[in-house]
Amino acid sequence: MPSSDSAAGEAVAVVEADDTETDGAVEGAHSKAFAAAADIRQGVVSAEEAALRLLQELTRDERLRLLDGDEDFWTGLRDMLASGYNRTPYVHGAIDRLGIPGLRFSDGPRGVVMGSSTAFPVSMARGATWDTELEERVGDAIGKEVRAQGGNFFGGVCVNLPRHPAWGRAQETYGEDPVLLGALGVALTRGVQRHVMACVKHFALNSMENARFTVDVRIDEATLHEVYLPHFRAVVEAGVAGVMSAYNSVNGEWAGQNRALLTGILRDEWGFEGVTVSDFFYGLRDAAASLSAGLDVEEPFAQQRAQHLPADLASGRACWEHVDRAALRILTTQLRFAARHDTLPAPDPSVVACAEHRELARTVAARSIVVLRNETVEVRPLLPLDATRLRRLAVIGHLADLPNTGEHGSSDVRPPEVVTVLAGLRAALPGVQVVHEPGDDPQAAVRVAAGADAAIVIAGYTAADEGEYISGDMFSRPELARLSPPSEGSQAAAELASVLAGGGRPAEPAGANLVGSTGMGGDRERLTLRPEEENLILAVTRANPRTVVGIVAAGAVLMERWRHSVPAIAMLWYAGMEGGHAFADVLLGRHDATGRLPFSVPTDEAHLPDFDRDATVAHYDRWHGQRLLDRRGLEPAFPLGFGLSYTTFDLTDAAAEASEDDVLTVSVLVTNTGARPGSQVVQIYGAREDGTNDDAVPALLGFTRLDLDAGETQRACVTASLRPLSRRDPATHTWIAPTGAYRIEAAAHYGDPHAACVRVRLG
Repeated sequence: MPSSDSAAGEAVAVVEADDTETDGAVEGAHSKAFAAAADIRQGVVSAEEAALRLLQELTRDERLRLLDGDEDFWTGLRDMLASGYNRTPYVHGAIDRLGIPGLRFSDGPRGVVMGSSTAFPVSMARGATWDTELEERVGDAIGKEVRAQGGNFFGGVCVNLPRHPAWGRAQETYGEDPVLLGALGVALTRGVQRHVMACVKHFALNSMENARFTVDVRIDEATLHEVYLPHFRAVVEAGVAGVMSAYNSVNGEWAGQNRALLTGILRDEWGFEGVTVSDFFYGLRDAAASLSAGLDVEEPFAQQRAQHLPADLASGRACWEHVDRAALRILTTQLRFAARHDTLPAPDPSVVACAEHRELARTVAARSIVVLRNETVEVRPLLPLDATRLRRLAVIGHLADLPNTGEHGSSDVRPPEVVTVLAGLRAALPGVQVVHEPGDDPQAAVRVAAGADAAIVIAGYTAADEGEYISGDMFSRPELARLSPPSEGSQAAAELASVLAGGGRPAEPAGANLVGSTGMGGDRERLTLRPEEENLILAVTRANPRTVVGIVAAGAVLMERWRHSVPAIAMLWYAGMEGGHAFADVLLGRHDATGRLPFSVPTDEAHLPDFDRDATVAHYDRWHGQRLLDRRGLEPAFPLGFGLSYTTFDLTDAAAEASEDDVLTVSVLVTNTGARPGSQVVQIYGAREDGTNDDAVPALLGFTRLDLDAGETQRACVTASLRPLSRRDPATHTWIAPTGAYRIEAAAHYGDPHAACVRVRLG
């Protein structure tokens, strides 16, 4: 694609459209976009040339309509309150006269928000699989369900880095490390884009929830490029169609109108050729500034641009050159996609939440469960439980029978059914008496647990504790309210105001996320469990030595008060619609314990970076998570990549070879030394050997997963990136490749004392 400036200049030179709409469509006009896509497919023209020709057909009013949502702002809000968020696609820039479909948006990422779709485990759970092939399958299923429901643009590739586990939307991303984030984001994008366009978000530095509309994140260039952008770069280089900006400000400018991010880095440095879109409602603060900075589309409704751009163009605050630059990107992205996909029939609606996708959701959930502790009880590890020896099973905690698939904000999916832990265990153990005690009363729990063959305590969080945060005053806060179009004279605005004034709420949770909420979710107030739950765990463990604690959460949970007292602990995450079946599969050993932590778990909140969820200014440095603990010489409760299996593995005979394209090929022999099949994640870490600077702290370079039969040996080959070892030179805005002696570890987790090591010299 031509550079943004040259493309815009060419458009301005050629396009001299009339300012008025054409009454009626000429014969065959509806096929023009389809015909343009066919010409691209046949090699007659490039996507850029076809987009430029199509742009010539548009009036100036139609070109402006490409730049935001098609629905009136107040009508859209009223309808959202009535029926829920994103029930059907949000359409941006459809021009029926020429057959331009527009960007037809569906949110994510735990599935398709539209309709009643498959609810997969949240992204953080999928990060715990460390399985890119599995994530690509999830993307393929999501892409099918988006297209089957009339969408063509999936806004659910979330790769923001959770700098602190209190971040409310940590569940929407994959883990604390840029390499893991990038690899899984690329995999999801590949799968989705077999069917629809994918959009990666939120660009950039979006890792605070309550303050997202007010916080300015200050960061130096090296830290920005080395820590907080590599995963976005990986997804862009993989060909993602769209990039969504963030709400927050970065170094003094709102991300939705930040030229340094949207043009300087994204387009000029990375060569991004797709479309940029804003976060919803308040993703920009100045229509003309956003257009100039390089934001193409304001989402989801007709709001600030519809209100201000005509006057800004007339006054010279905005220019038609930038309108045409954005329009060309929007059209080119759609045509490029249509050329690849429009000959393929849309999937039948029956694919939505079909049996195949539900089975995939169950597989993903089972593969994501991380067993953190599994002590010996009566001569053998407690897990897996032997179903043949169970007569009575105690299940403790209200979360055990709660459909708890994650936050109720914009990522909420409305599946036709959710299998709870209690339902899954009862289905898996038809001949066993499964007794549930739902309360927090330790005495009642002890009575149930004392006579059972095993006790399962399910504890953790819900959407009330963490998730997207929309306070009840969101649409009336002065700094945000001024960004809405005038409500005077709008029947839809009057109807909306009447409902809100009466305390009205949507009938289902996914509508409450954006309108009328009184403050659910947001950044976590605590990193421990509730004291009542901790007391419950300790009481049940004293009453029954065969106790398993399952934790439902998106990020790290501090467990120091009780973790050494409990024989078995597992991270269950927000496990999707089939999570109850999946937990039973792992608990009973029908599926190996295969999950590995996508983050580290500290022993003390003081070991984490500072976090003020109400901050107006936040300073980010490069240190967080596992590498911060290592740099400070602090032992984690559980390190990055940690997870127990029901079998054992040895890693030996490591070898490494560097190439000239920023990669290191590492191989290692992996042997399943146990008595049953299992799965191991081979993680590659690298650090300078001299130990004189921060490069001596190991960085994750790559990973792969192997499934091995008992006694089987395979050689794992990992293409590891050298980018995490490179450094950004702020003076020249260029990269400095690593040189010198490096220690490379093929490990089961960060800091693995049994890692297979090899030394390489780079440069």
